[in-house]
Amino acid sequence: MDGNASVRNSGYGQDAGTQAGGKPGLHAILRAGIAGGLTGAVIIWIYEALIWVGAQHLMPLAGIPRNATGLVFGKAVQDGLGIWAYFLGTAIHFVFAIAWGVLFAAIWPYFRRRGYEATFIALFYAILAWIVMHVAIMIASTNHPNYYDPVVIIGGFMSHFCFTVPLALVVKRLLATDRAR
Repeated sequence: MDGNASVRNSGYGQDAGTQAGGKPGLHAILRAGIAGGLTGAVIIWIYEALIWVGAQHLMPLAGIPRNATGLVFGKAVQDGLGIWAYFLGTAIHFVFAIAWGVLFAAIWPYFRRRGYEATFIALFYAILAWIVMHVAIMIASTNHPNYYDPVVIIGGFMSHFCFTVPLALVVKRLLATDRAR
């Protein structure tokens, strides 16, 4: 081990991503949260393509990117925007995914210090994310599925598990490598 490695591991001379005491800094949290959120956003769309489109035939494949537009602004706005609904829906999807990723990256160190596994926390985070997102959708628009339908609830939780578990694993890995510097 070289002299610089022992200084890095001792807690002195931390890089900009890690604060004293091994807590990640804002830059590390943002970097991990954005990467985790983007990963989860892509994987939840893969889940939706395989399950909602392929297995359940709930919508056409092209409907996935524009779905967020209709959920937030209503079907009339979604239809009125035409092709722009795809761009707006994609932006909404990725902005919210990144926000959820940054929030997870901010809370993950608390649970890591207490010995919890990231995927375990991700399961509860998925349920919380589904509830918060769908309450917000119910407030913002009348264009939403029946949230009392068990199929909608189970499908929603499953899709959000497909979002939060990869998100958590990416955040865990990136904040662990940041911590090891």
